[in-house]
Amino acid sequence: MTGTFGPDRWANTITQLLNQVLGSERFPIDVVDLIRQYSAQRFPGDAVTLVQGADLPGFDGALYPAPSGKSGWGIIYNNAITSVGRKNFTLAHEFGHYLLHRQIRPKGIRCGEQDVVRWDSEYGQIEHQANKFAAGLLMPLDDFRRQIEAKAKIDFDMISHCADRYRVSLIAAILRWLDFTEKRAVLVVSCDGFIKWARSSPAALKTRAFFRTSQGVVEIPAASPARGKIALIDERSGIRHGPGVWFPEEVLEMTIYAEQYDFFISLLLLEDQDRFMQLDAETEPDAFEHFSALQASDDRR
Repeated sequence: MTGTFGPDRWANTITQLLNQVLGSERFPIDVVDLIRQYSAQRFPGDAVTLVQGADLPGFDGALYPAPSGKSGWGIIYNNAITSVGRKNFTLAHEFGHYLLHRQIRPKGIRCGEQDVVRWDSEYGQIEHQANKFAAGLLMPLDDFRRQIEAKAKIDFDMISHCADRYRVSLIAAILRWLDFTEKRAVLVVSCDGFIKWARSSPAALKTRAFFRTSQGVVEIPAASPARGKIALIDERSGIRHGPGVWFPEEVLEMTIYAEQYDFFISLLLLEDQDRFMQLDAETEPDAFEHFSALQASDDRR
């Protein structure tokens, strides 16, 4: 890792600088300009001198060292990416690699779609760190909390407002909201009737509302709109399910279809509970660390 800063400290350091220079109403961040200016001032002689799109089949982005005999670094993103939110998160993700990992990966790093769409530490420590930095940089928690209070009941329109404010994808905004909400909520990403990955809020985890996707396939309930016909799916207002559909209690499910990625995004909202059952250490699910993507679905917001 470059220096002694971790992803949170790097994101907070840059956030404080941007607040001082541009003020609190400075969103969305011009990621390309920030990368070039900050790296040149902080690391003269080892700055990011190139940020551009290129043909990167199978990859979302990459961090490359300058050619032999030259100094500096280049950040490349897949120019086939049409989603502005996905592109911005990819650039911030690669900037995180530059700040955190360029010394331990002197030959550079290439990142596939899952590297920037999933935020789980077990999927790859350095990818987790780069995603954590990108989320903190683009969506600072203090500002996000001003948009949506921790106790607020939310819907896709509220999350879409934040996605627009920070110029990130809907799924990235949902994942950031899950970091601080006091509500019991579970994000489920599914395809072909099965869960690809899921992530629960801390309050949901404490009441065992989660899915263990790493221990075998988990089928989507037949009553879920995510099992319906693709062209008709956009249940932003939500469908209320009775006990036994998703969990042994009522659930409000909001679902949209992310056409670009061919998967469904379902946000499951459960009623508040005053008393939580504590999880044993051995039962804590990997779903708690799952992404992450970060960005996969702003095309339908």
